[in-house]
Amino acid sequence: MSSVPRFAIIHAPAGRREPRLRMAPLSEDLFHNCGVAALYWLDAPPAASVVGRRRPRKRNGPAADANVRGGNVTPLMPMILLDLQNRGQLAAGLSSYHPGRDQRLDTFKDVGTVAEAFRMSHPAKHQAVLEEYAGRAVVGHTRYATCGLDDARYAQPFERHHGRLWKWFAFGFNGQIANYTEYRDRLKARRHYHFTLKTDTEILMHALAYHLRGDAVPDLSRVMAALSRSLDGAYNLVFLDAMGRMFAARDPLGFRPLSWAVEGRLLGIASESVALSNAGFRDIRDIPAGEMAVVEDGRLRFERFAGKKTHAHCFFEWVYFSNVGSTIADTSVYIARARSGERLAEAEDQTLDKSCIVVPVPDTAKAAADAYAFALGLPCLEGLLRNRYIGRTFIQPSTTRGRSAKGKYTPLPAILAGKRVFLIEDSIVRSTTLRALAGMIRTRGRAKEVHVRVACPPIVAPCFYGIDMSTLGELFAPKLVRRGYDGVPTPATLKRMAGELDLDSLKYLAVPDLGRCLNIDNRHLCLGCVTGKYPTPWGNKLIAKARRGRNAGRTYE
Repeated sequence: MSSVPRFAIIHAPAGRREPRLRMAPLSEDLFHNCGVAALYWLDAPPAASVVGRRRPRKRNGPAADANVRGGNVTPLMPMILLDLQNRGQLAAGLSSYHPGRDQRLDTFKDVGTVAEAFRMSHPAKHQAVLEEYAGRAVVGHTRYATCGLDDARYAQPFERHHGRLWKWFAFGFNGQIANYTEYRDRLKARRHYHFTLKTDTEILMHALAYHLRGDAVPDLSRVMAALSRSLDGAYNLVFLDAMGRMFAARDPLGFRPLSWAVEGRLLGIASESVALSNAGFRDIRDIPAGEMAVVEDGRLRFERFAGKKTHAHCFFEWVYFSNVGSTIADTSVYIARARSGERLAEAEDQTLDKSCIVVPVPDTAKAAADAYAFALGLPCLEGLLRNRYIGRTFIQPSTTRGRSAKGKYTPLPAILAGKRVFLIEDSIVRSTTLRALAGMIRTRGRAKEVHVRVACPPIVAPCFYGIDMSTLGELFAPKLVRRGYDGVPTPATLKRMAGELDLDSLKYLAVPDLGRCLNIDNRHLCLGCVTGKYPTPWGNKLIAKARRGRNAGRTYE
């Protein structure tokens, strides 16, 4: 979620179209609330005591050798953001720090994909952007939002000008503040606060400014500590001020991933490890929950800003959102998805024969489908093709959601005709896409049977921590599971669901299987959307509100 204050400094191309209101998408696709990244050219390679037991690399690695000239790290940022594109396709931007220019902190951002925003298909324009925003430190962002104006003002990073350098800052935000409305009202009660939009990113900007007040330069870890005491929810922040101070902070429950690595003098931070790996970084690690990487006076250190708590990693990062090449909490996303396929195979109770084939729904179900098929000795075939030029679908009216699936996917009769198809899907949210796909496989594909296996438990509640997962009334599963549901759908429940979707059979991964597949104890995962029980007080308050007004809009708006 994002907005921008009127006093933010924003650079976007002249001649842009007028702002256009974009309503919340109601497609079956799930969407994330952004990706963040940060780069810094340090004064010297950090000491072993800073980077941990691994011997620090004194020499610059391939990330620096190929992309950094004279300490300018800006050219590397668009490349890193490209690998975070899966986390947000609405807008992209960066803020850079250069002590030798009048505009010590400067921001460029625009709507569109990373390639569009940074003019990467126009080499001269792209190079001009990189040169104008050159700097030894830079923070970057890719944006997705559930609603708002489709123009550059809503892109991140946000920049707040001030005459005092430590109060002049830019930041990017990934997550969602569950107690946003309460915190907004608390700020407004303090004296003459005004907010232009109902978005938590704007609230965070004002809150940061409040904690940076005073006549003395504040300690950044104390700023984050004070801020975190007021927040309930998921938040990764990358922050850069006009003094050249930077930090990257991960919330105390570790909802969202945040990785870091150092190669010689080059520090890299990103929402996903694959973005750093592809840029040439090695020895990539997670920033622990409740900690922050801080750069001050050109030196790196790590600080804890919040007490240790039981982790609540979002399991959907492994199931759906994160790039399959990423690693989170020492668990490969690909391996986690493959294990889910193996577990579905272990639970298979259909009689199998030579007419059975496995078909993944492209693209995130591929690893699960391959493992499921291998375990059962079945062929895994691409009987369903995705039109990769359509991209993620943004469809408003419910009557058009099924049509969007028909334009997005193509069933292949040459593969499907006369077969008993085991369709592997990563998740079912509203079920509109799956209904359309099952119908297409039967009619256009001429399949004999359609059995669906889902590499995720039933979604029984919304997410309040940064995933646009619909409202309670729009979800498929809640109206079909019985009271007292314990995370393991009963055969009767599965039969009702299959009948509702016109399937020959339906099976889900059970909630107790998630930890086994992710190699993480379920107690350290956020399972709110599959159990209705949330790891924070405001999550439980919001689900109670949602249940009282089942068909109302998004509860946190």
